[in-house]
Amino acid sequence: MGRGRHAQLLARAGFRTFGVDAKLDAVRDAAARARCAGLLVRGWCADLTEIRLPGGFFDVVLVTRYLQRDLFPAIRETVKPGGIVLYETFTVSQRRLGFGPTSPDHLLQPGELRQFFERFEVVFYEEVDAPEAVARIVARRTRSS
Repeated sequence: MGRGRHAQLLARAGFRTFGVDAKLDAVRDAAARARCAGLLVRGWCADLTEIRLPGGFFDVVLVTRYLQRDLFPAIRETVKPGGIVLYETFTVSQRRLGFGPTSPDHLLQPGELRQFFERFEVVFYEEVDAPEAVARIVARRTRSS
């Protein structure tokens, strides 16, 4: 849940917000911090490799600094038609910076993130090498995707 910062921003903007993490402490802490800020963030402790996301349920899906390639089909399917995916995570260029993830399992290849959403309408896409090497996408699920 990335300590819940993004979930709080979405809740503050009026979205009905869910934070998902496999770690119960992360879910509990993020929900508690949101309550202290006067916000409602629903926490869901789940291993998404074992529990399926609901289809066509979310208006917005936000993923930051996390890469698990086998979850991309579920992410694409859980967004409502017309809904948005915002995704940012590290690329292989991060290795040259000497900090952060180094495993190829946790680093995107050039252009790879865009390929995961090729049937979506890409609203924004970039890959940068500084100050961190990340790929970012904002993609809208079309009615036909």
